[in-house]
Amino acid sequence: MATASNLGRGLRPATMGPRLPSSLKLIFLWTAIANNGGAAEVGVSYSVAACGGGAEDECPNLPLPRHGLEFYINGRWVAPSEPSSTLPVINPSFGRPISTISLGRAADADSAIRAARGALPSWSESSLAERRRYVERLLQIYRRRREEMAQLISAEMGSPIDEARGAQAGSGVYHIRQFLRALEYFESERLVPGMAEGSSNTVIRLEPIGVVALITPWNWPISQVTLKVIPALLVGCTCVLKPSEMAPLSSLLFAEMIHEAGFPPGVFNLVNGDGDGVGSHLSSHDDVDMVSFTGSTRAGRLISQAAAASNLKKVSLELGGKGANLIFDDVVDLEKVVRAGVWGCFDNTGQNCNAPTRMLVQRGSYDEAVRIATETTCHDGGAALVGPAHEPGDHYGPVATGAQFERVQGYIQSGIDQGAKLVAGGLGRPPGANTGGFFVRPTVFVDVMPAMTIAQEEIFGPVLCIMPFDTEEEAVEIANGTPYGLTNYVHTEDRERQRRLARSLKSGMIEMNGIEADGGAPFAAIKASGNGREGGIWGLEDFTVIKVVSGID
Repeated sequence: MATASNLGRGLRPATMGPRLPSSLKLIFLWTAIANNGGAAEVGVSYSVAACGGGAEDECPNLPLPRHGLEFYINGRWVAPSEPSSTLPVINPSFGRPISTISLGRAADADSAIRAARGALPSWSESSLAERRRYVERLLQIYRRRREEMAQLISAEMGSPIDEARGAQAGSGVYHIRQFLRALEYFESERLVPGMAEGSSNTVIRLEPIGVVALITPWNWPISQVTLKVIPALLVGCTCVLKPSEMAPLSSLLFAEMIHEAGFPPGVFNLVNGDGDGVGSHLSSHDDVDMVSFTGSTRAGRLISQAAAASNLKKVSLELGGKGANLIFDDVVDLEKVVRAGVWGCFDNTGQNCNAPTRMLVQRGSYDEAVRIATETTCHDGGAALVGPAHEPGDHYGPVATGAQFERVQGYIQSGIDQGAKLVAGGLGRPPGANTGGFFVRPTVFVDVMPAMTIAQEEIFGPVLCIMPFDTEEEAVEIANGTPYGLTNYVHTEDRERQRRLARSLKSGMIEMNGIEADGGAPFAAIKASGNGREGGIWGLEDFTVIKVVSGID
């Protein structure tokens, strides 16, 4: 899952040109220089490598966490329980290490679980007001150290620094504030609906579910950490966090903030590791009461199986998506809608699970939409930029990992092999780009058939599929015709059609005409996109269990 807001979050308006700082040393300037078989080839303006030639020279002032080789367990930074393997943290702009973490083992996870279990009785019995005060202190610390967070996110997963300072690091502040606001409406005790106070003998209690394992992804690292850790702590759970081993530095900094805020020992614990090791052990551990996971659908299935085979623990899943963006002939400003759709697909270098990766355009507007999408990708108001994450400006960064680069290349090749028409981008890095960096050419396929692999599977990269439809019924069939059910987007002026589509589209979220959901609304999914409800009061309630108590005077 990506917890980007929907179309419009962090997107460049059509009138905005690229910002080119004088210090920019590496620029991939995308222009249409040829037309080869309908595909707009893309050129590059390139100069010497940014920040010098060695890994130590790339962003030399990076505020690396002080405890990269340690875990945070029971209120202390501790070494692995036994000699463990290590993993380099790779800067995706250059493909070279910037730090190293230890990979935990089962014994480390066991220590963290014991600490969380030991802290649970006192933490769960503390008052909401007391827990709120801890989180408010955490928010103050986060705000003070937000620039550090932005620098680490940019370096570890490739978010351009301006976006890292805004949407990425800003999401932590946003989620903490939203949960504090939602706490005002959270009722840990309530009456049976319809029963007046004094006439009911039954109280419904929402109690903390217990020890929770939180497994988070690399594409929105601190967003996902705060979406899970904050509500769990506020309702009285204790937790063990396993962040993505691909982007762990921001979580280590978050653990430093937790420690500075003075949370009691054992309430929050962090163990780095991979999915096969720490992740699977947490999922199958009998002393873990719940797993909250955000990531791939494949991994979500494995976690569910492990949880069911152990103590039938609750599993909350936020998984993949294949969002459809339905554009009808009656839209007032086709250019604005299509450009926003392209930027929405490519935002965060396409690494958003709620990205509108399938643009479905009604036949009467199809050719014009293809033209606009192609020009937006190749020109983007004069120039579309792809460049290193640490440089400021309005550009796309690399994808986060080498494995993800290869995955996206495989999908682009699949689109070509299956007969989709390539009109922008294509295979390989931008010509002249740093061959060590994981840079992908933003790519547009048109005349895509619904059954093609690129139209069915989550690519998680800057690849847009455009396909025509004739009728509303056909659009719904195409939109619903994947295993996923996360987010769909609709653009039409017909209010009755809006209401019909709100009912007929099978997804946890539907955005009409670019209007984002209110703050505090849940991030919702169905089908193979998961079952979680993160955000707002629903995010708080997700970490509770219901207890029915009757007969108390």
